[in-house]
Amino acid sequence: MSKTKTYDVLVVGAGVFGAWTAFQLARREQSVLLIDAYGPGNSRASSGGESRIIRMGYGADEMYTRWAMRSLVQWKELLAETMGLPVLFHKTGVLWLGSKDNAPLDEMTAVLTRCKVPFESLSGSAIAKRYPQFSSHGLGSGILETESGVLMGRCAVAAVVECALSLGAEYRQAQVMPPFAADTRSSRVDAISTSDGQQISAGQFVFACGAWLGKIFPEILGQRIFPSRQEVFFFGVPPGDRQFSAPSLPTWLIQADEVYGMPDLESRGFKIAFDSHGQRVDPDTQSRVVSAESIARVRDYVAKRFPALANAPIVETRVCQYENTSNGDFLIDRHPEINNIWFAGGGSGHGFKHGPAFGEYLAQQMLDGGPAEPRFALASKATEQRRAVY
Repeated sequence: MSKTKTYDVLVVGAGVFGAWTAFQLARREQSVLLIDAYGPGNSRASSGGESRIIRMGYGADEMYTRWAMRSLVQWKELLAETMGLPVLFHKTGVLWLGSKDNAPLDEMTAVLTRCKVPFESLSGSAIAKRYPQFSSHGLGSGILETESGVLMGRCAVAAVVECALSLGAEYRQAQVMPPFAADTRSSRVDAISTSDGQQISAGQFVFACGAWLGKIFPEILGQRIFPSRQEVFFFGVPPGDRQFSAPSLPTWLIQADEVYGMPDLESRGFKIAFDSHGQRVDPDTQSRVVSAESIARVRDYVAKRFPALANAPIVETRVCQYENTSNGDFLIDRHPEINNIWFAGGGSGHGFKHGPAFGEYLAQQMLDGGPAEPRFALASKATEQRRAVY
């Protein structure tokens, strides 16, 4: 890389938001440098790990349903371009489970119908008959999104980066060093420094650093980004038993319990995790080992809801983090004082699926301007958490 080269855009952070932003900008013929301290979809990132749900359902929140629809189209287009690589999308179906009189499922049904998302409505008896793996106590209704499923997380991020490189983007592994001093006459930054002493010049800078946003911009985002510890478990399925694999078992969510899971994909095991926010953590220093308390909690839940797995071994665990905003809406906005720095984050535990639409929206804002979505504005981000997006 030439030390004198000036890029149109420098994207800091090669998770799903940064990778798709770099791809969308490169597709619009921008010269782009994508950098990350640890590598695309690395094990410390919120975009790391094996698998992520892509579902259309967001209750009554139609905006995110439409973003998910747009993103699924682009994920499938990427899949078509990367034939020969590992499968990036598994159409497992996504099953929402709730009580018989469940207002959020009723609201979701109305939105999915209006948006023409394929789905089936299931009664409690239909759920029990079709999916005997579940203990159906308290599950009186369900919605099955038939075309939704699972994205293979870190592999998908790596594939997006490779596609961005094929369009002319560049990638470099480096750590960005704050602070960023703006020219007070123009309120702009011309270059940033890396930990190895290099200077990188660009016209615009995108910081898609996930849980590190609050550490890089402590005065602005330190109290507006809430990284939470999230623990994930994979249970070994019974030998020769396909009932916990797709298509026998879809991806599932029980919002009332704040729990989700996935069938055994690529022989990794039955995945389950609690969606409730864990303790607030520092992504650099938190332990990446699951706690004994969480093991006991997840074993108790699995035994009650999936009796056939009551004594199944835990074959893999993972500790990552959500990068939450105050209510779960994304953060896509300019720095309030430096007009060529953009914040791009706030995935809040549901953002991975939206990578394509997120990058597309940000590229449009940067290159075309136009009306911005108020829900993504920095001004809408509070310093106390009141989760509203799931």
